[in-house]
Amino acid sequence: MTQPPGQQPPQGGFGAPYEPPAGSDQPSPTAPPAPAPGPGYGSAQPGPYGTSGQPGPYGAPVQPGPYNTPTQPGPYNAPTQPGPYNAPAQPGPYNAPTQPGPYNLPTQTAPYGGPGQPGGPAGNGGGFFRGRRGAVVGAVLAVALLAGGGVWLAVGGDDGKKSEANGSTGADQGSSSGGKGGGKNDKSGAEDEGETAAERASALRAEAAGINAKRKPGEAKALWLQEGGVDLPRNGSDVYGPWIVGDTVVKAMYRTVSGYSVADGRQKWALKLPSTMCAAPSQATADGRIVLGVMSGSGIEAACDALQMVDLNTGKAGWYKKYKRVGAWDGLSDPAMAINGDTVTVGRKTRTDAFRVSDGKVLFGELPGNCQPFGFASGPVAVAAASCQTAADDHKEQQVKRIDPVTGKVLWTYKVKKGWEISQFYSVSPLVVSLRKPEEEKWAVLLLNDNGTYRSQLVSDDPDYRTRCDTEFLTAGKALDGCLGVTADEHGVYMATEPESGIDPANKVVAFDLTTGKVKWKADSPAGQTLMPMRVEGGRLLMHLGAAQGKGGGIMSLPPTGGTPQTVLRHPASGADAERELFEPKVAYTGGRSFVVSSSISGVEDGDEEKAKSMGVYGN
Repeated sequence: MTQPPGQQPPQGGFGAPYEPPAGSDQPSPTAPPAPAPGPGYGSAQPGPYGTSGQPGPYGAPVQPGPYNTPTQPGPYNAPTQPGPYNAPAQPGPYNAPTQPGPYNLPTQTAPYGGPGQPGGPAGNGGGFFRGRRGAVVGAVLAVALLAGGGVWLAVGGDDGKKSEANGSTGADQGSSSGGKGGGKNDKSGAEDEGETAAERASALRAEAAGINAKRKPGEAKALWLQEGGVDLPRNGSDVYGPWIVGDTVVKAMYRTVSGYSVADGRQKWALKLPSTMCAAPSQATADGRIVLGVMSGSGIEAACDALQMVDLNTGKAGWYKKYKRVGAWDGLSDPAMAINGDTVTVGRKTRTDAFRVSDGKVLFGELPGNCQPFGFASGPVAVAAASCQTAADDHKEQQVKRIDPVTGKVLWTYKVKKGWEISQFYSVSPLVVSLRKPEEEKWAVLLLNDNGTYRSQLVSDDPDYRTRCDTEFLTAGKALDGCLGVTADEHGVYMATEPESGIDPANKVVAFDLTTGKVKWKADSPAGQTLMPMRVEGGRLLMHLGAAQGKGGGIMSLPPTGGTPQTVLRHPASGADAERELFEPKVAYTGGRSFVVSSSISGVEDGDEEKAKSMGVYGN
C-alpha cells in the first residue's frame, strides 16, 4: 500500500525527524571508546532515524511484527546459508477464514511477472511497502497431534505420503526433557511411492530436458526440477531452507526434512519429524547441523515450545527437548530462532533461551534487568533485539545489544528511541538495522559502529523500496535476519527499489554510503525484470534477477562502484514459465549453481501440493 492520502512526504527519505534519545549514541560502560565521527556526521545528520526535513519511509503499513502471534499456530520457514542475501525470506498464511494458502491472498503480489501471472504483480507492486502481506490472511489450522502414543508417518520418496508406523520417543534420541522427539529416517525413496510418484519424477526430468533443448547460446541448463512431494494440510505450508551442506541441498516443510543431491536432484535422505515445524534459524552451523522449532502437545493445547536438532549431512535426528513459555507475553509471542557458532537461541517477547547445538545443553535464559532479547541475527557475531518491560507493561522501549552467545553477557547496548521498533537486521557486519514506527507508519534504516554507537542512517529520494523479509511472510517463527533485496559490505548498503509500476517489473539497485547514509549510485535492472541484492562475494555484489514472461531469471553482479549489471548465470528463457511457478522464491547461489525455491506450497484440490513445483536448480 502507499502512504495514506494527505500524509505523503514532501521529499523522500528514510526515518523521521527527531533528536536522538539521551545516551543513545553512547556505548554501555563495557563498550570500547567510540571512533571519531566521520564526514557527514554532524549538523547534516542530527541523529538516528532521520535528518530534519526527511519525514520518513513512504507509508510502510503497520505489520503484526515478528512477535505478535496469530490466533492459530502454523507453519514457518526460514532460509540459510551465508550465501543467499543474508538469508532469504518466505511467505506464510496467517488467519484467513476458510481460503487455503498463499495463493488466495487478496492483497498479495508476486514479483517478476505480468499481472495475473504466477510470480507476477497483481497491479500495485509487490514490495516492502506496496502489496505486502501486511493485512494478514490465509488461515493455518492448528495441527491435531496424537498424544502419548508417538504416532509417526513413514517416509517415502515423496517426502512423506501418509502411512502410520510406530516410531521412537525422545528418549531414543537423547531427550533431556522427557518429551517425545527425534524422527524417523527413511532412505527407501520412490520405491515406496508406487508408480504415480515415479511418473511425476519422469515428467519433471522430461520437462527439464525440453527446456534445455530450447536453450539459447549463453544460457545455463535447467539441471533439475523438484516437486513439493509432501501431503500437506489444506492451508499449505511454508518451505524452510534451502540449506546447502556440501553436496546436499536441504528443504523442509510441515513435518518433513529432505536432502537432495545438488548435482542431479536425487533424494539422498528424508526425515519425518514427530510434529509440525513452527520455527527455524536462517543458517545452520558450520558443520551442517540445525535446530528446528516443533510443536508439542495435542489439539488446541499444541504449542511451539519444543526443539529438534537435525544433522543436515545425514538426515539423522539428534537431541530433542522442550522449553518453558511463561506468562501471557511469552505464550502469545512467536519464537525467533538464530544460530551463532554452536549456540541456538529461541527469542520471544519477554526472554530468549540459548542452547548448545551440539548437545542441547542450556547456556542461558532470562538476563538480569527488565530488558530482554527477543531475537538474534544468525552469524558469527551475536547481535540481538531487546524489548524492555515498562510501567505500562507494553514492551515499547527497545534496544540493540551485542551478547556473548555462550555466556549471555551483554557487551554493549544501543537504546532505540521510544516508539520505534526493531524490525530486521539487514546486515550484521556492517551492522544495519531496520526500524519502524507503527503508529506513524514510518520506517528508518540505521547503521551502527562495531561498538554499538550511532554511525549514520540512510537518506533517499526514491519513493519506495522492495525487500522480502520473514516478518512479512511467515506464519510463525519469524527470523530477524531473513531479507532478500538488501545487503551490505565495507563499501556500502545495497537495496532494491520497488518497480515504478505494477505492470513493468523493472527496478533499480541503490548503493548508500556507510558514513553519510547518502546515495552513492543507482543501477538499472535489465528491461522488464527485477533485481534483488543477495550478498557481496569476491568484491562484487551478487543479485537475483527475477524471471518474467518469456525471460529467464538468473544471477547478476555489480562492482562496488556501480555501473551496468553483468550476467553471472542466465536461466533459460524456455524455462521462464516453470521458474515463475515458484511462489515468492528464495534463491541460493553457490558452486556455480543457483537454487530457486518456492517459499510456500499450497493447492486447491487434494494432492495439488504434492505435484506443485518447489525447486529449480540451474547451472552449466
